[in-house]
Amino acid sequence: MSLADLLTGRNGPAGRLPQRLEDLRGPVRGVIVLPRHLSWPGMREFDLSDDRTRRSMYGVVLTQGRRNDVARFLNPGLLRDDWPLIRASLDPRLRRWCERRFALRGSSSPGIRGRIGGRIGGRGHPGTGKSVP
Repeated sequence: MSLADLLTGRNGPAGRLPQRLEDLRGPVRGVIVLPRHLSWPGMREFDLSDDRTRRSMYGVVLTQGRRNDVARFLNPGLLRDDWPLIRASLDPRLRRWCERRFALRGSSSPGIRGRIGGRIGGRGHPGTGKSVP
């Protein structure tokens, strides 16, 4: 990979994402302090126990991070569980790469949070998968 590719981002998500979900080794709990190249001053610390803060940090790392940042800060189980909510905030190209590379499911995946009424949030007829207006 040339310096020009790195500076222009020509490799896109393919060059920035680890090869497999198993390559992610981020922590499950604690506070993560992101390096300066990933965060603004005053917005570097993220408590993993706060779901909203964690999803925000995961979005930052996925969109701005280098391959080693993604591997270092993202936990495979937490990413899988939070994916239905994280995916909506990502660029469609990055979202597709993540879903293919890490075998993540789309927005209909309940993760460990479970199903209510056949769909996330209980908005559907049980067993049919049809939405209720």
